[in-house]
Amino acid sequence: MRKFNVAVVGATGAVGEELFRVLADYDFPINKLIPLASSRSAGSKIEYKNKEITVLELTETCFEENDIEIAFFSAGGSVSEKFAKFAVEAGAVVIDNTSHFRMDPKVPLVVPEVNPEDIKLWRESGIIANPNCSTIQMVMSLKPLDELYGIKRIDVSTYQAVSGAGKTGMEELVKQMQAFFNFKLDEAEVKAFPHQIALNVIPQIDVATDNGFTKEEMKMIKETQKIMHKEMQIAATCVRVPVLRSHSESITVTFNDGVDVDLEKVKDVLNNFENVEVIDDLANKKYPMPIIATDTDITYVGRIRKDIYASNMIHYFNVADQVRVGAATNAVRIALKWADLENDI
Repeated sequence: MRKFNVAVVGATGAVGEELFRVLADYDFPINKLIPLASSRSAGSKIEYKNKEITVLELTETCFEENDIEIAFFSAGGSVSEKFAKFAVEAGAVVIDNTSHFRMDPKVPLVVPEVNPEDIKLWRESGIIANPNCSTIQMVMSLKPLDELYGIKRIDVSTYQAVSGAGKTGMEELVKQMQAFFNFKLDEAEVKAFPHQIALNVIPQIDVATDNGFTKEEMKMIKETQKIMHKEMQIAATCVRVPVLRSHSESITVTFNDGVDVDLEKVKDVLNNFENVEVIDDLANKKYPMPIIATDTDITYVGRIRKDIYASNMIHYFNVADQVRVGAATNAVRIALKWADLENDI
């Protein structure tokens, strides 16, 4: 495999930093690595494979000047909206971690284990979109189940870690917990979230929409349908919880009418799906949890059980590290698949 000139936009953010770790872990074929950030962060250093690299300022011309072939964007939707076109014009493929391009009909929305065939559609726009972190881990478990029985409906409640809001979210939880132990929680700053997150859960992520769902919940619905190429019924409730890292999801799947679920078949197809692992032994207190998923590239599934009343319905618990599986790792896996396609041309 030939080596590529790679840029990371948002190099000093939480996902940007994780991208460098994942690129190193996967030994991505890099010829030249260019970290990019705003003028405030330009000149700082990032570490990649025990070497320090200077962060350059993101400009309209930086992609052409550095002959960039792959550009990872993880600096927010407004940055992608403004600068992605310059990377595309310079001949790079953009792999965008923001929500800006996800529902654009010209832009493929990809989870490589689920819809790798869509990567080849990148040439129309020059961009491949990375789905919402909660969507990624959910479709990782939905895909094999849909192939097994055919999914009619999905009902999901999420338990989303504060790192989903970036470094500021993690810092806010830590500071509030410090304030709690100092008996000063009432003085702690509430900024990253609409309410205090320490010792609390917040049943709102992102802004409200006219139908009573939040924007985050609608992302999960629309993105899942786009990735799986199927207009299945989906309802989502997204909740922020005081966990630093790794999202959890409680998922109910209703299969096609007439299906009588065989749990052993369900567990088998999940365990044999790429990058999914079943941990399901309730009697011995073994099931997926954030502390198991953190710093891994696996989507863990457990608490798998058949509904008491409906033979075509199951319930299960799904956990993954949303900074890796839900962002950086998925982006790098997209890039690897894209590179394979380019090498085959």
